[in-house]
Amino acid sequence: MKELVMRQNGLKALLALLSAWFSSGAQASERAELAWQMVNEGALLIDVRTVEEYAQGHLDTALNWPLSEVETAFNAIEKERPIVLYCRSGNRSGIAQKYLLEQGYTRVHNGGGYEEMRQAANK
Repeated sequence: MKELVMRQNGLKALLALLSAWFSSGAQASERAELAWQMVNEGALLIDVRTVEEYAQGHLDTALNWPLSEVETAFNAIEKERPIVLYCRSGNRSGIAQKYLLEQGYTRVHNGGGYEEMRQAANK
């Protein structure tokens, strides 16, 4: 009986993990799709990865403004201008998004990671 309960709990844990994994993939896909919708409507597409990462491959029309330069790179951009950010995984673009929102930018979207954005562009 005890073994059966342990198996059931293990199965429940596995199902919870799989559910979380699939839902995070859906969210990632949705954020990339929203990013492309914004870009198609005129949003500025910014790659916040390093110059070296950008040189290894980037999205068409993307400008490279590394995260280390975010405090100065956006000075000439109107705060109402739609902006889509991406990086390798979505982490650095999330940091940049948070910073820009704190500075008063109103239409900033984290598109996520490069591969995520690239795959969404090919749908």
